[in-house]
Amino acid sequence: MIATMSHLFDPVTLLVMLGGILLVALFQNGASALGRAMAALRPLVSADPARDRDVARATMLKIDQVAQLRGLSCTDRVKTANPFLTDAARKLANSERPDLFELWAAQTLADRAQRHASVRNVWLSIADAAPALGMAGTIIGLVGMFAAMDDPAALGPSMALALLTTFYGVVIANIVAAPIAARLADLSERELAWQHDVVARMLTVARRENAPMRRAAIREVA
Repeated sequence: MIATMSHLFDPVTLLVMLGGILLVALFQNGASALGRAMAALRPLVSADPARDRDVARATMLKIDQVAQLRGLSCTDRVKTANPFLTDAARKLANSERPDLFELWAAQTLADRAQRHASVRNVWLSIADAAPALGMAGTIIGLVGMFAAMDDPAALGPSMALALLTTFYGVVIANIVAAPIAARLADLSERELAWQHDVVARMLTVARRENAPMRRAAIREVA
């Protein structure tokens, strides 16, 4: 078994396959998206949307209390380690009208969803490219076999190339890239869900706190 497994690892063939796959992903998605896709491997393991959701809910309770006691302009004093919550609280405190905060939130979440989609698309590109390049390697190996029919010693390396490239393509596509893309899609959906919820609750607070100001302005005009 160990001897068989050792034959499955050919560093040169594997590096050529990986280089070709990354080159295809680069051409399809661009360097910045490819870089973000590689960087996404870290949050792929460490991200916990459920924990972030619970932190966001606790933070919103504090923001609501601060808004009632001291006004919207003090909501940015609520401290949190989550960058999105920090930015949202700061924007809420500095927005003169709820519609301005709503516009900022809609654009921010749309941009975030687009970045998530571009990263996921890179891994989908890798999942698509790996079997195709594996098949190309298989064809090259078969051509080498047919070209060396008169030399039995040359048949083994050509057959190994044909089989290994197919094997690497299947493994990279179905065991690495496709599961990563699926995991990133799930994380993105769950993260955006609680962020939309935070924005909706902040808008409710902003409209509630601005209602007395609007009524006062209407009375002055009247």
